[in-house]
Amino acid sequence: MKHKILNILLLCVLFYPATALAGPGGKIARAVAETFWGKVILAVLVLIFLPLALWVILQEYRAKKRVLHDLKIVAQASPDFDWIKIRNRIQDCFHRVHTAWEKSDVSEAARWMTAWYWKNQQMVYLDRWERDGLVNICEVDKINTIKPLLFSFRSDGRTPGEGSELAVLIEARMKDYLERKSDGKVVEGSKKKKDVERVWSFTFEKGQWVVSKIDAGSNSLEYVEMMRSVPKIEEALQLHGAAFNRE
Repeated sequence: MKHKILNILLLCVLFYPATALAGPGGKIARAVAETFWGKVILAVLVLIFLPLALWVILQEYRAKKRVLHDLKIVAQASPDFDWIKIRNRIQDCFHRVHTAWEKSDVSEAARWMTAWYWKNQQMVYLDRWERDGLVNICEVDKINTIKPLLFSFRSDGRTPGEGSELAVLIEARMKDYLERKSDGKVVEGSKKKKDVERVWSFTFEKGQWVVSKIDAGSNSLEYVEMMRSVPKIEEALQLHGAAFNRE
């Protein structure tokens, strides 16, 4: 919960400047409150914005509950929508994308991402850092939590559920900083391990869930709001002509 409150503070732009570019998705983990006065000011802000943080957590919980409910219904006919199976896939994607990112070559994780997304990330961030003599160190220690926020069922092709979208909030313990190759100097971020939140979006393509976007954790409410506008799963199944057996 402490990290969620920090994200609320970042969202309100009361203490920290705009997020710098680094890490998969172009977001670097900030070195939050590492000085004495930084911790003091942060503690005061936490007290002020605690009600807001609790409200955000409640909204995320409601979204999670609905997503898991909808996935359970779809999974009755398609095992690829079983939450346990999806969770394992998300963990694999998370580790493989970070490993490829640190090597400055996301093509190594191409089959775990949509074609557009991995090419976009390579050109927009990694190639530029290579030209600037920088490397992003992003070592994952462990994944703390995976919280579903959004699920939209679609069926654009022959594969049931093709084109469906899923967004999850992932919190992981990790290092994330930009380092200059020439002298090893840290130019952004910190070498200390920290809890980092990101919203990872996935698209169901050719029978597999693949990464389609990585967003800042402070934007989680946007996905919760989108979930509210998603039609009920029964309506979505009927709309896309999917015939599912129900118990």
